Amino acid sequence: MTILALEFSSAQRSAAVVHRGGHPHISAEAVETGTGGTNAFRLIERVLAEAKVEREQIEVLAVGLGPGSYAGVRVAISIAQGWQLARGVKLLGISSSECLAAQARVDKNFDRVNVVIDAQRNEFYLASYEISPEGSTEIEPLRIVSLTELQSRARAGGIWVGPEVTRWLPGGQILFPAAAALGRLAARRSDFVGGGNLSPIYLRETNFVKARPVGQALK
Repeated sequence: MTILALEFSSAQRSAAVVHRGGHPHISAEAVETGTGGTNAFRLIERVLAEAKVEREQIEVLAVGLGPGSYAGVRVAISIAQGWQLARGVKLLGISSSECLAAQARVDKNFDRVNVVIDAQRNEFYLASYEISPEGSTEIEPLRIVSLTELQSRARAGGIWVGPEVTRWLPGGQILFPAAAALGRLAARRSDFVGGGNLSPIYLRETNFVKARPVGQALK
């Protein structure tokens, strides 16, 4: 099975082609870094060319759902939804924090690993995993914490990773969610979903303010 993985949730956007078999094999990965927007289709064409794979050969499209850049995640989801409509591919959505934990395991961070992602407003997404050579286990689910709580928790030890973690925790390790890790995770899963069921991970409660009727005078 041939998988195209898209991870656009951070300032380092990437796409990868992974072949599912007895052991997942990464054919190619393309990465773009910077604060500017990514030409997603150019990135996809690049990785397909490097992997020598045609669009018609993609059977599964895996998307990193964040948390992270809402705009980046939405772009990846939109591409996945359109691809499914056009070609009937299977879709998978995977947490970018789970992707980071998988990368930490590849880097041999065997311990309690805490994944930190900026949630803006001086708050942070935090998830904790127990990682060993055999695998990783989530021990504290993703949640939002304050800077004070984050720094207090860090003083207790452990490994702290994330895209910008050293801005707040100097002893942390910079780690970006990568499409290659996402593809390896997808190769071991079969919980496929329809495009309408893909949505960014966003833990805050959404509040809407009803607009005034057109023509109503301001008081």
